Amino acid sequence: MIMQIRRACVSLFLLIVASPSLLFAAEKSSAAILVRDALTAPGQPATIEAKLISKRLMLIAALGGELLELVVDGKVVATALTGGDGRAFFTYTPKVQGLAPVRVRVGNSPRVAQTEGRAHLAVWEKRQPILVIELSSLIEAPLPSHVSPIGITFESERKPMSEALDELEKLTQFYYRVIYVVTVPVGGDGAQVSTLARDWLKAHKFPTGYVMAVPPDFQALGSKIDELHAAGWKTIKTGVGRSSAFAEAFLQRRLDAIIVPEPTKGDVPRKAKVAKDWKDVRRKL
Repeated sequence: MIMQIRRACVSLFLLIVASPSLLFAAEKSSAAILVRDALTAPGQPATIEAKLISKRLMLIAALGGELLELVVDGKVVATALTGGDGRAFFTYTPKVQGLAPVRVRVGNSPRVAQTEGRAHLAVWEKRQPILVIELSSLIEAPLPSHVSPIGITFESERKPMSEALDELEKLTQFYYRVIYVVTVPVGGDGAQVSTLARDWLKAHKFPTGYVMAVPPDFQALGSKIDELHAAGWKTIKTGVGRSSAFAEAFLQRRLDAIIVPEPTKGDVPRKAKVAKDWKDVRRKL
């Protein structure tokens, strides 16, 4: 009996030595890729950020030193290595305008199992009007007792506000492009929040747009607006949101701000427009 066990162990050892790929395959870690949306104009380079994280049991950790591939229209258009924080950055220059789906996947890795993440690359002409929408303004009440300075953190089961989908479809069908602003909670991950927001919008069939994750303060949103204006996105002139802080970020730059729905306590910044519902938003634009 002992001799049989020894022979079996020797046979298994020889098999592993002869085929080391079997050992590597068994040891590959399960992982996920989180990808942020990106914005650019035709013929101008875009930077696309992805983050590779492990999914082993309850441990969520960044995975560095892995090759990731950016796939557009079924072709690998760029590659990049993840850093110690699991992030990788790709540079890609699109030629055609539109909203292109992009994929980021793991390359040929002996450590990480094959997986991919998805996002959108917004390729817009800079003369096209852009509407900036706080994601919380699309979500049905009741709100949680604590509301963060810009918007709310949302759960995937939250329902959209009545008429929000129909009205936004009308606004974006022939005229506006849309940027959705979502808040990253303190200590949260922007790539993960972007992914959750994109999934929620898709689940409720909202018009596809560029999802922009920002920290929970109007200074961060204001800085992002300034950055976009400096990059030539001058048609960003109006924000539609739920919180006064969101509205202030626009009003301080002499841009238009619409608050929806109308606050119950009348907490409305001076010069902000108020819409009682999403049907009323279209009248205010």
